[in-house]
Amino acid sequence: MSEKAKGIGLFGLIGMVVSSCIGSGVFAITGQLAGVASPGAVLVAWAVVGIGFAALALSLNNLGAKKPELKGIFQYAEEGFGPLAGFVSGWGYWLSAWLGNIAFATMMMSTLGYFFPTFLPGNTLPCVIVASLFMWALTFLVIRGVESASFLNAIVMVAKVASLGIFLVFAIFMFNAGIFTADFWGNVYNNAVAAGEMGADAASMGGLFEQVMNCMIIMMWVFIGIEGAAVMSSRARNKHEVGKATVIGLICLLLIYIGCSVLPYGYMSYTEIAQLDYPAMLYVFDSMAPGWGGAFISIAIIVGVAGAWLSFTMLPAETTSEMAERHLLPESWGKLNSKGAPQMSLLLVGACIQVFLIVLMFSEDAYNFAFSMCTVSIVITWAFIALYQIKFSAKEDKNAAQIAIGVIALAFQVVGVLYNGWSFLLLTCVGYIPGFFVYAKARKDRGYALTKGEKVGMGVVSALGVAALALVGMGVIGI
Repeated sequence: MSEKAKGIGLFGLIGMVVSSCIGSGVFAITGQLAGVASPGAVLVAWAVVGIGFAALALSLNNLGAKKPELKGIFQYAEEGFGPLAGFVSGWGYWLSAWLGNIAFATMMMSTLGYFFPTFLPGNTLPCVIVASLFMWALTFLVIRGVESASFLNAIVMVAKVASLGIFLVFAIFMFNAGIFTADFWGNVYNNAVAAGEMGADAASMGGLFEQVMNCMIIMMWVFIGIEGAAVMSSRARNKHEVGKATVIGLICLLLIYIGCSVLPYGYMSYTEIAQLDYPAMLYVFDSMAPGWGGAFISIAIIVGVAGAWLSFTMLPAETTSEMAERHLLPESWGKLNSKGAPQMSLLLVGACIQVFLIVLMFSEDAYNFAFSMCTVSIVITWAFIALYQIKFSAKEDKNAAQIAIGVIALAFQVVGVLYNGWSFLLLTCVGYIPGFFVYAKARKDRGYALTKGEKVGMGVVSALGVAALALVGMGVIGI
């Protein structure tokens, strides 16, 4: 009997959560965090992020068990707040999916820079050319009907697990508590900056609260995919296992991420790691295992990112197909070609990625820009899940504990984005402007007129998008 006939079991759902989340971020996160926080602050930030995502996972667990008829991550927003909310949630997920490919492209090109320095820092002209060729190759591969590449997924998972496992073993055995605790809270670094000992370009990381908040967007990026089991809930053998898989997957991810991001601070000081090129794990392991470590991690990253890139090529097209079924997008967005692939959606995603690849040539930090845009876009979807958790628990379930879980999940998402990603949130509004025209056409084609509330909501978001473009032109928001 085929997997489709049997449905996906608990282990398969857990695998989707873990494999969806572990992409390029885990290989770069050590260096990214080292640039904004001390070891002590990073541990506090992981505790905060763990609580925030535990609340989101528990929300998905509760909703999956009590509303199993809802499938597709955007349907929580549609069920709770109407079709426009469903569109905003689904469109945010769509934006996030293909924006993630921009980060994958930058990471892959930066990794190639280990072998060929002309590819550093990941957004040079050679990078754009090679990444574009690879992206269009994947796009046309999927258009020809390659929607299930189990052999590639197996290779990708082996590469990820093997490389991370070997790295963690080396990091544990080479861990030095003296190095780890030398400047545990960043006081020495901040005092040196204040005294002018770190050079004119150095900047203080600030106090504990500021350091923790600066970690938020970085840490949230590596959890994109936590909703993987919920997205595939329609294919689950038992829909009640979807939430359980999300919670178990979250625990596994926290153990992996904390180990990979914190243990290296016991091998090199965090100030040294912050100076390494992206991805930092590559260069840390190159030092741990001279002669082969760097090449080993490089190959693992390239294979892993290639697999994730393939998945995120199919994901946005699949999302728009589901939205077309729900009358949130025109039928053409979900139309399949003779090979069973949504060709128009795939070509559109490819065109969007191509434009951004070119734009990122002018970005000072292409990887950070790409993953920040990707993260903020999906936070919109996550926030709607938390909002529906609150509404459902208050009106239908009458469960105070579940309301509190929803409030924690929502507060975590909102505070994290507004404090450290408000400019990216405004830029995300730009992506909704063309989307609203498509949404309006879809509703008109199905005989639905836009309500006054929908028009006001679309107008407000569009105005924020226009303001974002103005701020970019003024230099207030940089890319």
